[in-house]
Amino acid sequence: MEIINGFNLKNIRGDILGGITAAVVALPLALAFGNAALGPGGAIYGLYGAVVVGFLAALFGGTPAQVSGPTGPMSVTVAGVVAGLAAVGVPRDLSAGQILPLVMAAVVIGGLLQILFGILKLGKYITLVPYSVVSGFMSGIGVIIIALQIGPLLGISTRGGVVESLSTVFSNFQPNFAAIGVAIMTLGIVFLTPRKISQWVPSPLLALLIVTPISILIFGNGAIDRIGEIPRGVPSLNFPSFNQYFPIIFKAGLVLAVLGAIDSLLTSLVADNISQTKHNSDRELIGQGIGNAIAGLFSGLPGAGATMRTVINVKSGGSTPISGMVHSIVLLIVLVGAGPLAEQIPTALLAGILIKVGLDIIDWGFLRRAHKLSLKTAVVMYGVLLMTVFWDLIWAVLVGVFIANMLTIDSITETQLEGMDQDNPLSKNSEQSKNLLPSDEKALLDRCSGEVMLFRLKGPLSFGAAKGISERMMLVRNYKILILDITDVPRLGVTATLAIEDMMQEAKNNSRKAYVAGANKKVKERLSKFGVEGIIETRKEALEAALNELA
Repeated sequence: MEIINGFNLKNIRGDILGGITAAVVALPLALAFGNAALGPGGAIYGLYGAVVVGFLAALFGGTPAQVSGPTGPMSVTVAGVVAGLAAVGVPRDLSAGQILPLVMAAVVIGGLLQILFGILKLGKYITLVPYSVVSGFMSGIGVIIIALQIGPLLGISTRGGVVESLSTVFSNFQPNFAAIGVAIMTLGIVFLTPRKISQWVPSPLLALLIVTPISILIFGNGAIDRIGEIPRGVPSLNFPSFNQYFPIIFKAGLVLAVLGAIDSLLTSLVADNISQTKHNSDRELIGQGIGNAIAGLFSGLPGAGATMRTVINVKSGGSTPISGMVHSIVLLIVLVGAGPLAEQIPTALLAGILIKVGLDIIDWGFLRRAHKLSLKTAVVMYGVLLMTVFWDLIWAVLVGVFIANMLTIDSITETQLEGMDQDNPLSKNSEQSKNLLPSDEKALLDRCSGEVMLFRLKGPLSFGAAKGISERMMLVRNYKILILDITDVPRLGVTATLAIEDMMQEAKNNSRKAYVAGANKKVKERLSKFGVEGIIETRKEALEAALNELA
């Protein structure tokens, strides 16, 4: 098989077909995301981003069949950057020429940070974000997209975030019925197009081809808002602006980097499943970073791995980076030759397409089932969703990850300490736990006549188990001998080791004998470093030693 740098040249026909098909899907979405992110006049920058990020992420990335470009989450983040800069006095109108260089500075910083993530090999950690957090976050992004498109769908000009945008709609409720008609036609096409047709012509593209001419014939040029003038030719190199707004720009770049990394690597997992391949997370981060950094230099909207475009690419025959590069080349050809046609696309049409995108992003299946699976999981998921919509994207993820991990540690700790509660002779489960011992060990424990406290710990003991061990320390005073069985403990954290040391010391201070039984080599070495005494090879030997001590 002829392979050049991972490019399977024998599948060139499938890659070309997959790339063309992905480009057809990407065209209306890139325009819609650009308009949503940057407002009037911003559609072209979505197309710039699709061309640059799509080509470079495919060339340098680590997921062979992945197609990258502007996505819903990334466009929402850019819209937030625009709103943040506008809040400190930067005119948000693109024609003023002040906001775009600042936004693109954030895009470049985000790309450079993604490259750094890849160099530091952080890819495997990014994919460890709990599903409840990912689900809440992505659903929140979907809600934001829908909320921000309500105004354009009604023909009402809006700016800013969710609250500001919806407030404008309600306070200035003067709907444009021509725009509503365009939006209804668009929604009808994207939702009702039969599958037999949409598999050949994607419904968003079909909406563009049908609704745009109809809107021109019926409403003319002045009745509804349209994309407007699009610059001719390929994007030009423009260096971004780094000035007194650098703190805002850097924070925005960090949000774009983290969000783009999560978005891309989740799509990489999807690509692995449908193409039966295995991606390289760190290389993918570097490829996405290169794509975004260069896109910022060419005034392109930042991008990430795009799930729908990737799936369509694979289903159409694409399997190597060539398909993603072909997708970008096709969009570049469209950009050079079809600008005047794209200028006539109504913004209400793009709003209809984006509402469909927002509804698809929302994790409806998990939203419906989360409370049945686990109340804690549901609280985390809905909490992240609300924080994403009404507070801050990056803080929503950070707070969600923190809370989810704390709940996980609490659950693991309960399992780790389960044996201690069962082995406590005062516990109602004590007799049941004793029956789980081998017959010879059970006989030895019975002969100790209730003078021995046997505590069993399970699993790798983290700092979460330390508190539980400490809370049970006072029970040692009720018995003459303590046996701490750690046969089923593969590793000990420092905090848990200190708790065991304190328990052994408590026994010694109360003139009680204490043994630690069943430690493996690594655990034994750690206990020895902490000066823990009374380490015995097996639980049976510890029981025999206790019986001799009582004799």
